[in-house]
Amino acid sequence: MASPKAQPDLLKLGEQLLTRGPVKTLRTPKRVRIQFGSVVVADTTSALYVWEHEYYPFYYVPLSAFQEGALKPKEENEKAAASSHSSSSFHVAKLTAGDQTTDRVLVFSQDLPPNSAARGLAGLVRVEFSTPGTAWFEEDERIYVHPRDPYKRIDILPSTRPIRVFVEGRLVASAPSSMHLYETGLPVRYYLPATALAAADGLELVRKSGTTTQCPYKGEANYYSVVLPPAEGKEEQGTVVKDVIWYYRMPTHESARVAGLLCFYNEKVDIELDGKMLERPKSIFA
Repeated sequence: MASPKAQPDLLKLGEQLLTRGPVKTLRTPKRVRIQFGSVVVADTTSALYVWEHEYYPFYYVPLSAFQEGALKPKEENEKAAASSHSSSSFHVAKLTAGDQTTDRVLVFSQDLPPNSAARGLAGLVRVEFSTPGTAWFEEDERIYVHPRDPYKRIDILPSTRPIRVFVEGRLVASAPSSMHLYETGLPVRYYLPATALAAADGLELVRKSGTTTQCPYKGEANYYSVVLPPAEGKEEQGTVVKDVIWYYRMPTHESARVAGLLCFYNEKVDIELDGKMLERPKSIFA
């Protein structure tokens, strides 16, 4: 599942980084490229992982990595407003390639004060990762949502512990084995074969959803909702538990073992593993 994200106010973000600094940073020797439309606008082997918050990193790229003329300051009045906030330590810029343009770009001055908490960001550029029309590459592999955190990993292990899944008290899936996905900082996810629905008469309850999300570690997920019938003797409509199952048709290489398997949102359902009912985990997705 994708990490929660929102576009920040760039002036506030710049001020925050100048005042407090990033949570942490890390140099990477990977070749990082930014494609905007059909044009590669930046190409570097000197990118910096920057944790603006504790959850996941962004890439900041040297100003020298950008094609000549690709970056320009915003209109003078907007540039002046930024400078008044930051004493010229950063400014918001426009990135242009062909007929496409975006102003979701933050440029830090080469001349940051030596005592600045953000001194490690001098001469670096932040391009909003989710800007429409942009594609990011590590070496020759496209990455999605945000860079993969080098301090996190995924382990996928087969398990023959029997598993059952209940939604609103109704048995929806049952399987003699499953794949357990361990992702740093998140609850264990249990991936079941599609036949687990048939084994528990859950097929009649599952409906395709149009929802998709992206995860930098696993790829693009599709979803099912569960539609529970009304209680016997009741006339009201059944309960719809929306997007409570996800699956990856074509996961990333590191997560290939869960291709086509079904995972239940265990913050919202009840899972019995090897005869023991598990507690619902608490997470940022709860």
